[in-house]
Amino acid sequence: MFDLEMIKSVYASYPERIAAARKAVGKPLTLAEKILYAHLWDGDATTAHERGKSYVDFAPDRVAMQDATAQMALLQFMQAGKKKAAVPSTVHCDHLIQARIGASADLQEAMNKSSEVFNFLESVSDKYGIGFWKPGAGIIHQVVLENYAFPGGMMIGTDSHTVNAGGLGMVAVGVGGADAVDVMAGMPWELKFPKLIGVKLTGKMNGWTAPKDVILKVAGILTVKGGTGSIVEYFGEGAESLSATGKGTICNMGAEIGATTSTFGYDDSMRRYLKATDREEVVDMADEIAEHLTGDAEVYANPEQYFDQVIEINLDELTPHLNGPFTPDLATPVAEMKEKAAANDWPTDIEWALIGSCTNSSYEDLTRAASIVEDAVSKGVKPKAILGINPGSEQVRYTAERDGLLDTFMKFESAKIFTNACGPCIGQWARAGAEKQEKNSIVHSFNRNFAKRADGNPNTHAFVGSPEMVAAIAISGKLDFNPITDSLTNENGEAVKLAEPTGIELPEKGFDV
Repeated sequence: MFDLEMIKSVYASYPERIAAARKAVGKPLTLAEKILYAHLWDGDATTAHERGKSYVDFAPDRVAMQDATAQMALLQFMQAGKKKAAVPSTVHCDHLIQARIGASADLQEAMNKSSEVFNFLESVSDKYGIGFWKPGAGIIHQVVLENYAFPGGMMIGTDSHTVNAGGLGMVAVGVGGADAVDVMAGMPWELKFPKLIGVKLTGKMNGWTAPKDVILKVAGILTVKGGTGSIVEYFGEGAESLSATGKGTICNMGAEIGATTSTFGYDDSMRRYLKATDREEVVDMADEIAEHLTGDAEVYANPEQYFDQVIEINLDELTPHLNGPFTPDLATPVAEMKEKAAANDWPTDIEWALIGSCTNSSYEDLTRAASIVEDAVSKGVKPKAILGINPGSEQVRYTAERDGLLDTFMKFESAKIFTNACGPCIGQWARAGAEKQEKNSIVHSFNRNFAKRADGNPNTHAFVGSPEMVAAIAISGKLDFNPITDSLTNENGEAVKLAEPTGIELPEKGFDV
């Protein structure tokens, strides 16, 4: 599915273009700078571009579009008079599927209501050589990570969370439909040369802490505006200890701090993920230019000299967070939620807890959340809230079903498996009773939590956390539950504690679909 010749061409130009960029800039380069300078529309760099001021033309390698925004983009592209898209492009049907009853019924309902849109997108894609992912195939960003993203590449997508592909070392940027049309028509893409924020990760996560907690912490530091006009580049031993999908989670939610995009340097976790998703050829090619697919050593040794801002986070000390309500940058350590919820009069009873979306629906995410459910079941604890699951792709869903993860979730009779689509994350959730506009709280592992975002109710307080923390809160039914210290009462009246989550980075039997 991935365009091997395109990737080969991109990598072939890297050594020469990086050498030219280093000469033009006159100092070692960050990863973000390498990717940007390697994708200049005019070829090799002849001068340094001023961060935050210079407007520069770039030549992206790929374009991705979701069904809601692809309609107008393709209508415009049809007017360009081209016989084929100039760069590899894809359309993904994930936004027009409402979550209400469950996967099969909801998918059929979407097909009935939006068949004209889906048929149009498919026929236009077929005519112009654009890849088409039908309804139910998966969420655009998860599908891109599984099939198209590659280290050192540049892509644009007509959705703000295109930045998810930074988990495989790309500079991937969310844009408007007009920008996508320009690139598909063979024209340059203009961007103000970004500023650079470096996030140094030391140590290694443990216990209940998850990659989601890294970006929840960063959001609390930078706020929803702190990343505006900047690329966030993660580095350090802590970054290398994260899985590729964990990196994707962090990059995905970088959109919530206003960042142009976020990215990580090429490492072993990316190699493992690429091989697991049948892209060993990409690994072979990337390994040949590996030195160019991460920042220069001098940059990471003295980051203050090369980044406009530097943040350091020790993963050994990082604890689980919940961010919200009504804004993704209101960061609260789980250990402080009891006090903070009481002080702010946040409802602490939880009726719904939601796992998945493009942010947190990897195989690893599902295994960690399932381990919590399995532990609760084995200890005789029944869930107090409804647990909803939105798999990120059919590949993840099918593999999870094959390996028994979905059966584990369904051990809670209240659990619901929704379609492989955006659903509640983008407001496509027909939640029963939402029209009453009652004050309530929900927890989810999505990215955004602004008022009305999930269910249309302005009084729904949405809190963002990791999948394993969401699962734990679903079991307890309480927003202020801290699984590290708090106990639950099981069916026999006994006080029990949940075990720490355990997960599997990649399926032992491989992915299937």
